[in-house]
Amino acid sequence: MFLKTVCEACGEMKGFFTLLMLVIPHSVFTGPHSLGLFSIYIKGDTPFPEFSFWFMLDDLTVSYFDSEKKTLFSRDHHKEDEVDTVVDPRYIRTIMSTMQDDFEERRVYAKHKLNTSERIYVEQSLVVCELMDNDQPGPMITKNAIGGSTADELYFHEGNLTYHNGFNISEERLKPLLISIKSRQEHLYYPQCITTLRAYLKQRSHQVKRKVKPRVRLIQKKRSVSGWDGVSCLATGFYPRHINLTILRDGEPVPERLTTGGELLPNGDGTYQMRKNLELSGKDLKQSVFTCSVTHLGLDNKLDVHLELDPGEPLKLIVIPVLVAVGLVFVVGPGIYIMRKCRKKKTESYSGTHQSR
Repeated sequence: MFLKTVCEACGEMKGFFTLLMLVIPHSVFTGPHSLGLFSIYIKGDTPFPEFSFWFMLDDLTVSYFDSEKKTLFSRDHHKEDEVDTVVDPRYIRTIMSTMQDDFEERRVYAKHKLNTSERIYVEQSLVVCELMDNDQPGPMITKNAIGGSTADELYFHEGNLTYHNGFNISEERLKPLLISIKSRQEHLYYPQCITTLRAYLKQRSHQVKRKVKPRVRLIQKKRSVSGWDGVSCLATGFYPRHINLTILRDGEPVPERLTTGGELLPNGDGTYQMRKNLELSGKDLKQSVFTCSVTHLGLDNKLDVHLELDPGEPLKLIVIPVLVAVGLVFVVGPGIYIMRKCRKKKTESYSGTHQSR
């Protein structure tokens, strides 16, 4: 069956789930913790393993497997080459064979039905489940991609299944498949994803449950070329990644459609940063009060930061007096020198005249 889920043929596994796709943006999730299994299947002449997958707890890669080493290894700074202890190793061989079979069926389907003929064929897949703020299970999202383009998507939560058919499968063939998929999601894969997520959370709590509060600044920005002013709200150095950053104008939130930025970006030390910008006229900037409001798990309360001067502005105020002082040195200095020379000549002339007499 084309859409058979990984491990469908292994009832003895009883304890594993399948995660199938590419990358789902962090903004999809509202809960504090998520677990994803990313997998990739490659056919062609490349230096990469034909099949590999890795578990990610939030933004942390916790384990990795490929078809060459055939072992699930822990991914930790202190345990880089140790075997993972969360997932039963007996299941790994079954996972490898069933997922490869599934990928191969998709490849054959894509070749004959979608007319794919690339020299290097690539499939990617992902399934992610999450725990909400109250530790209750959130949705499970499944995506599949062929050649970098999303092929189909599946959303499961509270017993409801939503499927986006990107393979142009007929309704007649799709209906019984969805019934089967929903049953497996509800009774096997979804609960096992949550169970494994909690197990990894217990093992890696010191990493993913740490809290680092953000450093926040709201500064004035000005571009003389385009002629507009604005404010920029920056929060950086925070962990975990979930943050609520809002620009306020006279105490009221500025609509998101009026701001730019807002992307979550990683820092080199494992923390994150986010910046939002608001363009304004100089008049609006002077007539209103602007505030950057931030809520984050690392903060005890909401943090409100008011507008600061652009770091470039004080520099201008310093540079101008310095230039004036330098100018005075070059203008007044030679003047004083000339005056002294004139006085000296006048004195020498007076002395010579007095002696001749």
